[in-house]
Amino acid sequence: MATQEITIRKATVEDMPAVHGLVVELAIYEKEEHMVSTTPEIYKKDFEEGRFQCIVAEHQEKVVGMVLFFPTYSTWRGKMMYLDDFVVTESYRRKGVGQLLYDALMEESKNQGAILTKWQVLDWNEPAINFYKKNNATIETEWLNAKVYHKKFD
Repeated sequence: MATQEITIRKATVEDMPAVHGLVVELAIYEKEEHMVSTTPEIYKKDFEEGRFQCIVAEHQEKVVGMVLFFPTYSTWRGKMMYLDDFVVTESYRRKGVGQLLYDALMEESKNQGAILTKWQVLDWNEPAINFYKKNNATIETEWLNAKVYHKKFD
């Protein structure tokens, strides 16, 4: 498979079951599958309401990767884009699909006037860290994540 066989495009509501499936695949990889409480139906509703945007990679009419992101704000910098999830299905990794998605996200962020794009990466995910470093991303080490759940998870 060559990268020219991959189509990169903005997601549609019809893509949401595949997008959700990729998120579950990522959660399994991160050993956190039990934390996924969303459903494809929730994705469809939230996508239609404009809560997030998504770009997908497609091969032979099958979604094989995606970036899910949304605009947010930095009080120090201004408008920014937050990348919530970036997934390429395992059989398509290390074939250039991730780079195509990453480049499309950066271009879309710039087109929407974002000053920066920000995301998180697990400290043990060396392949992802190396990918981001290769793309000149700054990997912060001094900031710690904080969160409060407003709903109990099983």
